[in-house]
Amino acid sequence: MEYPSSVAELTAGLRRGGYLADRGLATALLVSLSLHRPLLLEGEVGVGKTEVAKVLAGTFGRRLIRLQCYEGIDTSQALYEWDYARQMLQIRALSERQAADETAVDMLFGPKFLVERPLLAAIRAGDRAVLLIDEIDRADDEFEAFLLEVLSDFQISIPEIGTIAAQSHPAVILTSNRTRELHDALRRRCLYHWIGYPTAEREAEIVLVREPGAAEQLTRKVVRAVHRLRELDLVKPPGVAETIDWVRTLSFLGETDLTPRAVDDTLGAVIKDRDDLDLVRQNLAELTSGG
Repeated sequence: MEYPSSVAELTAGLRRGGYLADRGLATALLVSLSLHRPLLLEGEVGVGKTEVAKVLAGTFGRRLIRLQCYEGIDTSQALYEWDYARQMLQIRALSERQAADETAVDMLFGPKFLVERPLLAAIRAGDRAVLLIDEIDRADDEFEAFLLEVLSDFQISIPEIGTIAAQSHPAVILTSNRTRELHDALRRRCLYHWIGYPTAEREAEIVLVREPGAAEQLTRKVVRAVHRLRELDLVKPPGVAETIDWVRTLSFLGETDLTPRAVDDTLGAVIKDRDDLDLVRQNLAELTSGG
């Protein structure tokens, strides 16, 4: 399935996949797909940055290839590795005469012993894939510089095999929660879009699209309560993902109203920090008043 050629078509396609993109995000995505430019998405935790890539791949029939970044990630974990265990088994299976043959060494570093990691997989898949580089801000400076080089050329050199270049460019989406500042060089390489918390009306619409069986009245009360939670001095303010989880939890339990008891029983769906739990429980009456 080809990617849409207009913002309206792309927005409608994402909606079919359960994702409500505003016009700004849909425009950034369309330009990214059309001009083959990586798209850097920043925003608060839980606002749907990662979900964009998942829905884009699922809706338009692409393979989702995810590179989850973390502190200490290195190039071998992102590009490729050799299957040393299989190589050792192959060596043991060779006779003394075969092992002395120079071609045996070449065979040990052939394609069948090469383990693809996300970046190599994306280069080989080309436009049949969506490459999600998740939480790039968790990686270190050296990895970010390496990633910049790969995204510029979309090719890698493997000494034992040669250069592997992408025949076509995959869609590339990077996400960041701003735990550290990214370098200007990477930002310049990418298109950029900030995903903030949606308005209460928009958030209710998002929840009802993701949970079509949820009661609308309860959903709107939950959304209002979540917006009040975000006004508190919380260590981990709830994102849209937590709003959806809270509505899902209340619906599963058969709750029809957002009472103080219902809130207290289900806070674990929306609050994920002990100190935050204590603070919210001190404000239960305010949280549910008028809700």
